[in-house]
Amino acid sequence: MSKVVLNVPDISCQHCAKTVTETLTPIQGVRTVQVDVPAKQVQVEYDDAVASLDAMKAALQEEDYPVASAVPA
Repeated sequence: MSKVVLNVPDISCQHCAKTVTETLTPIQGVRTVQVDVPAKQVQVEYDDAVASLDAMKAALQEEDYPVASAVPA
């Protein structure tokens, strides 16, 4: 199991948080998604044998929430 913190500058409200959560949760291998709106960060716990960071970034990009950076948590 891996954890990553995604910096997503376009998160500005609870609606954004809901969209981000609903975008990442269905990705196979994603276990938990926690959005910190004030920090503009998303912590994701996932099975790196199943889910990839690139898939998460692509899914968020498709919803107009580009990831500025990602750091292991």
